[in-house]
Amino acid sequence: MKHLLGILFLLIASLAYAQNTDVVSLPSVQNKVYKGYYFFHTDEDGDSTLMLVLNPITCFPPERFKNKKAEEFYWRTVRDVKKALPYAKLISATLIETYEYIETLPTKKEREAHMKRMEDELFRQYKPELKRFSRRQAKVLVKLIYRETNQPSYSIIKAFLGSFRAAVWQGFGKIFGVSLKADWRPETDENDAMLERIATRVEQGAL
Repeated sequence: MKHLLGILFLLIASLAYAQNTDVVSLPSVQNKVYKGYYFFHTDEDGDSTLMLVLNPITCFPPERFKNKKAEEFYWRTVRDVKKALPYAKLISATLIETYEYIETLPTKKEREAHMKRMEDELFRQYKPELKRFSRRQAKVLVKLIYRETNQPSYSIIKAFLGSFRAAVWQGFGKIFGVSLKADWRPETDENDAMLERIATRVEQGAL
């Protein structure tokens, strides 16, 4: 799992270093001061407007299982999503939270030094937990990274670190049965649809 752990943190560092909005869609953060579930938008005249953030609620029909084995698989997936989803969201949030700061650094050397410090801190903080990820949970994490960033992990690494390093990390991932090219098709793929339902329910506090 050592190489797999490196892949996960490589993704975090790559996303936080992102400056090309064509690769990863960035939400507009200009003139917004976030305060939990609300923020203030300031217009060109300097007037501020309180904007409330109302999260949508999605209702799903009760899960129906063909047999006991299918039910057990579902609850294992619930466990894996609960474990992986916070890290997928961490990767997405890291990009948003660091983007403006990275833009203020004048040289590539300073940006790279900042990213190295951040990567070391993330590794120190999250290494004990990520070392306990199983192969199955790592696969779920790669899927959820796509869900949160709208990009496959392979494309993210390729965009910021080049095709060669992306291919190298893809090779390491495949050794452990984890493909960084895994797509995300909840509309047509049954397993992805299950992951989407579970992730949504977890986000809503229903699981």
